[in-house]
This record gives sequence, C-alpha cells and structure tokens, in this order.
Amino acid sequence: METHTKYQLILREGPYPVTAHTSWAKADAAKVPFSKLNVMGRQARPKHNQHSLVPKKLQAPERHIVARWVLPWTSRLATLVIALVAVLISIVAWNHYVMAPWTRNGRIRSQVASVAPQISGQITELRIADNQFVHKGDVLYVVDPFDFELALRTNTASLKQKAADLQVKEVQSERKLHLSDLATTPQEQQIYKGNAIQAKAAFEVVQQQVAQAEVNLSRTQVRSPVNGYITNLLMRVGDYAHQGVTNVSIIDTDSYWIDGYFEETQMARVCVGDRAEAKLMGYSSPIVGHVTTVTRGVSVSNAAAGTQGLPNVDPVYTWVRLAQRVPVRIAIDAVPPDVPLVSGMTATVTIPDDSDAGQATRFGRLRREVTTSLSDVFNGPSARPGCIPAITTEHGPTQSLPATQVQPSLTPEEINPGLAPGINASPQDVRPPTSPSAGNKVQRKISSD
Repeated sequence: METHTKYQLILREGPYPVTAHTSWAKADAAKVPFSKLNVMGRQARPKHNQHSLVPKKLQAPERHIVARWVLPWTSRLATLVIALVAVLISIVAWNHYVMAPWTRNGRIRSQVASVAPQISGQITELRIADNQFVHKGDVLYVVDPFDFELALRTNTASLKQKAADLQVKEVQSERKLHLSDLATTPQEQQIYKGNAIQAKAAFEVVQQQVAQAEVNLSRTQVRSPVNGYITNLLMRVGDYAHQGVTNVSIIDTDSYWIDGYFEETQMARVCVGDRAEAKLMGYSSPIVGHVTTVTRGVSVSNAAAGTQGLPNVDPVYTWVRLAQRVPVRIAIDAVPPDVPLVSGMTATVTIPDDSDAGQATRFGRLRREVTTSLSDVFNGPSARPGCIPAITTEHGPTQSLPATQVQPSLTPEEINPGLAPGINASPQDVRPPTSPSAGNKVQRKISSD
C-alpha cells in the first residue's frame, strides 16, 4: 500500500495556504523528491472557479428550504388557477351552446301560389318557362277560347231577343193601362202587365248569362297572381287544363321569411323585435332580420287519439329528455347582393345580445358574459318582461286579388233602338246599337292583350 505524507494529503484535500505554523509540512516536503512534489502539486491544483463554489456550499441549506416549502405551493397555486380557468371556459362554452339563442336548424321559407284554371279546355299557347320570373298579372298560358266565344255570341243574341220582347210587352201594357173601361177590362190589363214583368225577368236572366260568358272568355287567359318564379313546370302546349286542378306553381318573391327552430331552453332569450342574423350554408355574408312572432303550439304525440277517442299515451319515458324545438318566425330586412334566396335552404340563425354594444372594451364584454353564464348555471335563465306578448294585437297586411270586373249591361232601348219609341209612335228602322256591346268590349280587350 502506498503511503503519503501529511503534506501530500493536504495538497489533495484542497488549496489551503502554507504558513509558517505548518513546519511539519515543510519538513515532510524536504523528504519528498522535487519531481514527485511537482506532480502531486499539479494533480492537486484547483480549478479556476473552485473558489466561487464556496458561497454556494454555504447557501445549500437555504435553497433546500425554498425547494421544500415554496415550490410545492407554487405548483399547487398554478394548478388551481388553471383549473379555475378551465371551469370558467367550460361554463361559458356550455352557456353558449345550450342557453344562447342560436340554432343551426333554420330554413328559408316562402309562400307558393298554386295556379289553377277557372275553366276547362285545351292549352293552345304557353308563354312561360321553368324558373322564369313573372310579374303579377302576366299571362301564363291561354286556353282555347272558341267554345267561350261561341257561348258569348249565343247569349248575346238571346239577350237581343229578350230585350225586344220586353220592349213590346211594356208598350202593350202601357197602352192597355191608358184605355178606358169600354175598350179593355182590368183582367186584360193585369195580363199585359204580368207579361211585361215576365219579359223583364227573362231579360235579366239572359243579362247574367251574357256577363258569365264574358267572364269565362276572359278566364281563357290564365294570369299570375303574384310576383315570383315559375318552378317545376311540367305542362306543355296541347295539355288539357281541368278546372280547379293546379298545373303551375309560382314562388312568391315578396313573401320570403326565415323559420328558426330554437330549443325550449333558449326561448328565455328570444324576444319579439330582436335583431337576428341568418348565415346560409356556403355563404359567409349573413342575412339580417328581426323576430316577428313565436309559434304558440307544437304537436304532441301523446295527444293523438287512440281507441274510442282516448289519448294514446306512450308508457315508455326515457330518462334523458330532449328539449323541444319551437318555431320562431324571422322577417328579412336586408339580403346581401351575392346571396340568392331559395326556399328550403338551411341557415344558422343567431340572435345577438345587443346589450353588449355599450361595453367599450373586450374585457367588459367578457366579464358580462362570464357573469351571465354563472347566473344561468346557478339561478337559471331569466326572461325579460314583456319579451313575448301574451296577446298579439298587430294584424298582418290584408292581401286580396282584384275582383272580377263585369261590364255594365245595356238597356233594351240600347240593344234595340227605335223598336218601341212610344205607345202612339210607329217603330223605326232597327239598327245595330251605336255603342259596342259588352261582349264586343271583352273580345277587343282580349285580342289586344
């Protein structure tokens, strides 16, 4: 075993200064050869930063205390903050997806005018094409008018006949009334007076037949009742149009609206008059509108009548209850120019909270949202008073079609001028009426269209 002197051990242990008091070290050093002493000195030479480690060895107990007590509490505090932030984010997200008034179940709706002819006949002219835009009053197609023109001419001739009969019998009755008792009897006066009344009634009947023939002739031109687009057109020239059977459908472009089907958990924040935005699938620009009405009834399957008219209640009741959806009608106020309105398209409907508009900063809006979310979780959603009126007093605009215009009927004297000028005057030459008949007026109007 190799033996070392005290001086060699001192050099190995560390850089301690050699003073005069260490005489034993000097004595031992004299016994060691210079070459070995030099080697041991180089091996025991400290590094350049060895002196700087001395304060760190002195601070080791303090660092151990910090690491033992401060660091665990710091990590616990950070974990608690992260957990609180995660809980707040979860509450806000839950409130947004469950309680906030928005839905992806929205549809573009519109009224569809089902056009059906009021008379039957073969279609001789078609003036429309599929997906064509038409204005209110435009002619869609024409039914063969021959039969209706013939009926009008026949009734017009019958009207002329009845008018002549009425004129003659009125003059005869008037003449009998002016005769003395020696020339006539009261019985004859009654007969002539009754004949005149019967002739007048027959004349009025034929007048109505002429008016009906005129209307039927005008109905051979089927017109559009609304402004809109022709859709799903399947008819063609030569088809037979049946009275009252729909053969043309027109989408009314003046009647577009949006139906948003909101869950009942969201209805507390839906108010009549609120601003609404609807974003269609495939388009980024939203459609702006406002809430007009809320549907007051939804079908209930348990209310369906069963045997003997009793309610058919389903005995199976699931533990997980799904929220019912309530239709909310939204009127359209503004449509982006690049967004086409197509009935049946899907829309995401959102009713934004306009009360956030007064918040000047994002932090204020975020704080209000978090406060509202926490209130909804612990207290439930609160509805604004008077949000949905119990009784709606407003009425929609009255819509009506133009009434059928009947031409004023002519008098017997206008139909047969000069036939009976008086009781003592001779008949004059019976000429055609100076003013055109009602039937001719209608025929000229139809031909001009």
